[in-house]
Amino acid sequence: MTIKLYCFGESGHSYKAALALELSGLEWEAVYVDFFAGETRSPEYRENVNEMGEAPVLVDGDFKTSQSGAILAYVTEKSGKFGGKDAAENYEIFRWVLLDNSKLSAVAGPTRFLMNFLPEDKQPKEVIGFNQGRLKGTYAILDKHLEGRDWIVGDGLTNADLSCCGYLFYDEPFGFNRAEWPNIDRWLSNIQAIDGWKHPYDLMPGSPADRA
Repeated sequence: MTIKLYCFGESGHSYKAALALELSGLEWEAVYVDFFAGETRSPEYRENVNEMGEAPVLVDGDFKTSQSGAILAYVTEKSGKFGGKDAAENYEIFRWVLLDNSKLSAVAGPTRFLMNFLPEDKQPKEVIGFNQGRLKGTYAILDKHLEGRDWIVGDGLTNADLSCCGYLFYDEPFGFNRAEWPNIDRWLSNIQAIDGWKHPYDLMPGSPADRA
């Protein structure tokens, strides 16, 4: 049975799930969520797709879950890929997924939204500046960790990488410049070199060009 992923191209959290599915070899298809038209805020979406009013949402037969970290764990369980070689590595992967969801994606996503998807006069400059300062600290943690490493955990792609890279491949400005973080830049190039890698807007339906 084909896995369905409710997603949209602008969503970095959706991208984590979509990239994991694409690289896992599992059969899947994207179901477009029109976030910018308010679909996730509709009673129909919350009743039938996700009570939390968010994307991504994975549906595999009778099984359904949301939140990118949970989806990554499900893809690993289903495909046998992107996990650690032992319990210690699995806990280390989980640690980085949690860091991403609290300090990286959780800040990068809103900052990118405020800077690129709101009119100039509606952008809260002080909030954006504060968030960019927080992000710089997180980039420094990740860049230092990746010194001498090809991957965040172990010797291959894991859910730690798939989670932390979620927003870093987007071209819209939000305070991240790959050239300023050489170890992160090298790590992102490692991910891009994996057979089957695709840019978010090539992997999922929906992009700013659709609304231009």
